[in-house]
Amino acid sequence: MSATLASGATVAVPSTRPHRLNRAPLFRLASAVAAALPRPARASVAAALGRAFVRACPVEAAAVRGNLTRVDPALSASMRARQVGDLFARFAVCFADLLAANRHWAAAGLLARREGDAHVAEVLARGTGFIVLTAHIGNWELAGRTLVERGGGRPVHIVMAPEVDAGVERMMRGRDDAMRFVTLRAPADAVPLVAALRRGEIVGMQGDRALGHRGDVRVEFFGAPARFPLGPFLLARAAGVPVLPAYCVLGDDRRYTVMVKAPISVERGTEEASLQEWVAGLAGVIRGYPTQWFNFFDPWAPDAR
Repeated sequence: MSATLASGATVAVPSTRPHRLNRAPLFRLASAVAAALPRPARASVAAALGRAFVRACPVEAAAVRGNLTRVDPALSASMRARQVGDLFARFAVCFADLLAANRHWAAAGLLARREGDAHVAEVLARGTGFIVLTAHIGNWELAGRTLVERGGGRPVHIVMAPEVDAGVERMMRGRDDAMRFVTLRAPADAVPLVAALRRGEIVGMQGDRALGHRGDVRVEFFGAPARFPLGPFLLARAAGVPVLPAYCVLGDDRRYTVMVKAPISVERGTEEASLQEWVAGLAGVIRGYPTQWFNFFDPWAPDAR
């Protein structure tokens, strides 16, 4: 499905990807356990469970192995296996932190530092809205929550893909009233985002997963073309706002660093070039944090979505 904006731009509407573990009862159980445990115990238990899921999820583990091979093909088989285990463990820690934060948000103890505040100040000084574009790296949801603090009181809209289980969707929205969650289910759902950006508000989106629609574009990525959604850049051009790349990565001390990169300006006719610029920056972040690229499918597949 795609959304046609008033300007004529088309923004793809995310599709759903059902999974046997993506069910509200499991999320409620995990959330209760995560919130009950002290952070050190929660992180240790989550990491152990994450490593166990390498064998329990062979399809996802194989996809991760292939993706990491693209990033660094020179690693030995034993080092690659260790990478896969580390990735599953870090994903579990990030996910447990998110579930606990959704019940009781306390970012101060989780965030170690912030990088790129000058870039945030730059776009705020323009007086316009902007799109914060992140990826499935580290704890991207926690990065979105820090926008509330850094946005200077501006409304923040977080764009989410629709979930198969409505209970999961309600849980992932959390309890933070300062953020407005937008689920794109129909073309008209994207139109208010243009107006919000023009009012000087902030929109948070993810840009590293193809949607299987005509809005996908093939971009060179670790030596081969992969599909990425053009929608965020079409939206930025339609609203006349910049795109601000941002990521939230987990450190060795199990605390997070929010990294903000230089804003990308999107003019008419430069949407694909801007996407290519963002993908090049994404590849650099993945090289620095390969075991925090939580991508459990092959983005280079012809029908990747």
